[in-house]
Order: sequence, then C-alpha cells, then structure tokens
Amino acid sequence: MHSEKLDENRLKLTSFVTLLMGFSQAMLVYIMSSYFELSSGIENIGVFYGFSYVVFLFVLLNFHKLVRIGGKSNIFYFSLLAKIIALTMLVLMGPSKASVALMMLYIILGHIEWVALDAIVESFSVDKKSGRIRGLHLTIVNAGFMFGPFISMDILEKMGFHGVFMLALVFNCFVFIFSLIGFRSVNHRFDQKLKFVDIIKKVIVRKNIMRIYYIAFALDFFYAVMTIYAPIYLQGLGYSWEKIGIIFTIMLIPFVLVQYPMGVLADKRTGEKEFIIFSLLIMAVSTISVYFIGTGTVFLWAVILFFTRIGAALLEILRDSYFFKKVDAYDVDIIGFFRTSLPMAYIAATMFCTLTLFFLSIKFTFILAGIVTLSALYPAFKLVDNKSEKET
Repeated sequence: MHSEKLDENRLKLTSFVTLLMGFSQAMLVYIMSSYFELSSGIENIGVFYGFSYVVFLFVLLNFHKLVRIGGKSNIFYFSLLAKIIALTMLVLMGPSKASVALMMLYIILGHIEWVALDAIVESFSVDKKSGRIRGLHLTIVNAGFMFGPFISMDILEKMGFHGVFMLALVFNCFVFIFSLIGFRSVNHRFDQKLKFVDIIKKVIVRKNIMRIYYIAFALDFFYAVMTIYAPIYLQGLGYSWEKIGIIFTIMLIPFVLVQYPMGVLADKRTGEKEFIIFSLLIMAVSTISVYFIGTGTVFLWAVILFFTRIGAALLEILRDSYFFKKVDAYDVDIIGFFRTSLPMAYIAATMFCTLTLFFLSIKFTFILAGIVTLSALYPAFKLVDNKSEKET
C-alpha cells in the first residue's frame, strides 16, 4: 500500500543540491580512467573499476540494513563527508598507488550518495507525478553533468589533475552545506529485517520489476563502456583533452533537452513502454556505429555520440519513471536492489571488456555495448505498461 505526500519545497532544494552534485561528479567521471592509467602504470584499468563496483554491490545488497540502523539522510551525509576527505587527500598527494585506492573509494562513496538521494527524493514524491519529478531531477543532474567535463578537461589541460580535484572538493563542500539545511529531518528508517534471499524472493515474483531491472542493466553497461573506454580511445586517436571536452559537452546536451518533456509525456499521455523500445534501438544502432568512425573529425564524433545520448537520456528517465511508479518511499530494499544494476553492469562490462582487449582492439568494446543494448529489447517488449493520466 503506497503512502506518499508531495513536498514541493523540499524538491526545489533537492534540485539545487542535485545540480551541484551532478557538476562535481561530472568533473571527474570522464578523467578517472586516465588517472588510473597514470597512477598505476597499467593500461588495462578495468580491474580498478571492477573491484570498486564489487564493493559497491556489497553495500547496495545491505543498503536496507544501513538505512534501518542510520536512516536515509545520515547515510547520505556519511558518504558525502567521507568523499570530501578522499578528495582532500587526492589534492594533497600526487598520482601514486595510494591515490588509486582513494579514487576507487571516491567511486564507491559517490554511488552510495546517489542511492541515498534516490530514497530521499522518493520521500517527497507521489506516483502519478513520477515521470515529471524524476524527469526534472535527472535534467538538473545532467545540466551539471553537461558543463562538468568541458570545465574539468580545460583545467586538466592547464593545471593537471590537482586543479580538477581542488574544484571538485569545493563543490562537494557546498553540497554538504546545502544538504544539511534540507535533509536533516528526512531520516526515515527501514523497519523490516530482511535477508538478501528475502529481498530476491520479494522482487522475483514482480516480473515487471525484473524486466525493467535488465533494461537498467543494459543502460548501465552502455554507460560503463562509454565512461571507461571512450576517453581512452579518443586520446589514442590523437585528440587533446580540450577537444574531448568539447565533444563530450555536445554529447551530453540531450540529457538537458529531452528528459523532463519525456517524463511529462509518459505521465500524461503514453506511459513508458513504447519509448523504452524506441530509445533502445537508437542507442544500439548509434553505439555500434562508433566502431566504424575511425579518426574522423570533432564534429563527426560529437554528432555520433550525441545520438547515443539521445537514446540513453530517454531510456534513463523512462527507466526511473516506470520503476518509481511501482514503489514508494518505504520500499528501500527494492530501491536498493534496483540500483544494483549499476555495479552489476560495471562488473560485467569491465570483465568482458578486459577479456576482449586481450584479443581485439579497444573499439570492439563499442560493438559489445551495442549487443547488450539490443538484448534489452526482449524484456522491453514483455513489459506491462503503466497507465498514463489520459488512460485512467
């Protein structure tokens, strides 16, 4: 039984915090793979991502227990504060084996922070407006994400990694201050004492949850390949960080343009199913086409990657809109399970891509991402769609 109440004032403050979080995370997300390469001296850096996401997966599987003990907002504060400490240490030390461990810790804490925020946002939401609320939430996150790579890569070109870490630290401190103002009284605890097996039993009987879970897995697999290997591939083709920053900024524009309108459309007129299928097809075709580009031009790369993100941006909002209409603020266990799609996808992507790179060139990873995206069409066709306001 759903018990939800819309809190528009909290949602507005959350939106501002989300913008700062998106910007600060985007500054590092596309340069991490190069930092791992520089600090470790290892070219096949998938192992670092793989280990980070194994740890994150373990945390997610026990997320409901952490919320039961500490509450949603305290989990958010702890992960954010620990991330600030990790960034401070990265500012103080140069690339080294120790800094590799700190960067891995940053990845883990950053994702815990987002999952806790997910649960907090659900506390302010109502199902019938999930598409609009999640669409606005993701649009604001991605507004920060759009400018982060351009600024960080410009700083990286001029000041090195030290400058990027310093700016990320400043923005994370602002996030901490504003979240203290907004989230202190939102500390719902999870009362049920469930084991992992109980959660699996609870979820597996809900077939549409499992279907949207695999679709989320395919999207996160795509993100893993693009985040880890696209910057390295472009560097290998001879592009400077400045040009990569321009390409990635153009690439991310669809996340700001399409997510809120798509959320409104899904709520009011269409539901999610048809557009999930459409977005998967766009993603798959454009991702596979990356394999055939070669050196190309900045404009060509920007256009192709722009099309991959049209599909990804649509799928991201439709995934969240569909899922959060099936749960409420007290389904912390199911929300935690749903977000395991991300670590599972990153673990799978790093494992398969690492094996691929032993035998084939890095551009074959894009073919792999396209195939996984296509595989999500089967559960997409099987989904039972949510009814829109027009249909009820």
